[in-house]
Amino acid sequence: MTQAPVRPEQTDAQGAAEGTDILELAREKVLERGVPLDRDEVLRVLQLSDDHLTELLQLAHDVRMKHCGPEVEVEGIISLKTGGCPEDCHFCSQSGLFTSPVRSAWIDIPSLVEAAKQTAKTGATEFCIVAAVRGPDKRLMSQVAAGIEAIRDEVDIQIACSLGMLTQEQVDELAAMGVHRYNHNLETARSHFPNVVTTHTYEERWETLRMVRDAGMEVCCGGILGMGESLEQRAEFATDLAALEPDEVPLNFLNPRPGTPFGDLEVLSASDALRAVAAFRLALPRTILRFAGGREITLGDLGAKQGILGGINAVIVGNYLTTLGRPAEADLDLLTDLQMPIKALNDSI
Repeated sequence: MTQAPVRPEQTDAQGAAEGTDILELAREKVLERGVPLDRDEVLRVLQLSDDHLTELLQLAHDVRMKHCGPEVEVEGIISLKTGGCPEDCHFCSQSGLFTSPVRSAWIDIPSLVEAAKQTAKTGATEFCIVAAVRGPDKRLMSQVAAGIEAIRDEVDIQIACSLGMLTQEQVDELAAMGVHRYNHNLETARSHFPNVVTTHTYEERWETLRMVRDAGMEVCCGGILGMGESLEQRAEFATDLAALEPDEVPLNFLNPRPGTPFGDLEVLSASDALRAVAAFRLALPRTILRFAGGREITLGDLGAKQGILGGINAVIVGNYLTTLGRPAEADLDLLTDLQMPIKALNDSI
C-alpha cells in the first residue's frame, strides 16, 4: 500500500508543534526551575524556525532577568602584544603563519594606563589585557605585572587577562598580581576543534582553565560561532561550556579576516546568531553571557538590541583586538534606552 505524500501544511504544523514543545519544556525547566537544557534540548532550540524566534528571545530574556538580574557588565579590552602569534587558529589575523596584514607590535605602559582610564570613563567595571601568544614568556609576564601596578595606581577598575596557555607557576603569579578574571576561550566544540586549530589541543586549553579556577580567579571562556560548525556541534559547545561552569562566556561571531583560512566563510545570519544567543542562555542560565566580536557585522544595531533583550547581560564596548566595534557611547545609550543598569564596580568586588 502506497503511503500518502506529506502535504506542506502538515510539515509546517508538525514543526510548529515541535517548536511549542521545546519552548514549553525550556520554560518549565530553565525559567521556573533554573535547570540548564541538555545537549539534545539545546539542539532542538537551534533548529527552531524563524517563526518561533520572537518567543524564544523573550524566554531567554526572562531567564536572564530571573536568574541574573537586569544589570549589564561592561568591559573594555586592549592588546598589549599584537600579532606574530605562532599558533594557527584559523580565524585569527594575529597568527604569524598566515598572510593577514596584522604585524607584531607592543604597546607601552603609559598607553596601557590611558586605555584603562578611557575604559573606566565609559562606566566599565572590567579591563582586559590581551596578548597574541601561545603562552606568556618572562618578558610578557613582567610587562603585565608592570601594567597592572601602573593601572592600579591611577584607575579603579577590575583587571582581567588573556595571555594564552599557562603553567601553574604563571597562574600563581597572575593570582598574586590580583588578576580578577582570566579569559581563555575553548573557541568551539571539542569535535570541531581540530578543524579550527592544529598547533595545540582542546585539552591543553581545558587544563589552563582548570588551573585558573583552582587558583581562585574567575573563569572567562567562550568562543566563536560561524566557523563551519554544524548545529549539533554548536549544541555540543554550549553544553561543554555549561559543564565547565565558567563565570563568563563571551560569544563572538566570525568576522572573516583576509589572509586567514576562514577568510572566505560566510557571515552567520542574524537569525542564526540570535537563536544561538538564546540557546546559550538556556544552557547557561546563571552565567554572564557577553556580546563580543563580530556582532556588528552579524547583527547590526537592531540585532544588538534584540540580543540584549534575548539573553545577553554583558558587552565589550569600543574596538576589539584587530577589528572595529561599535562606539562605546552607542552601546551605553542603548542600555539606557532599554533601562538596563550598568553593573557597579563595588558590586563586582
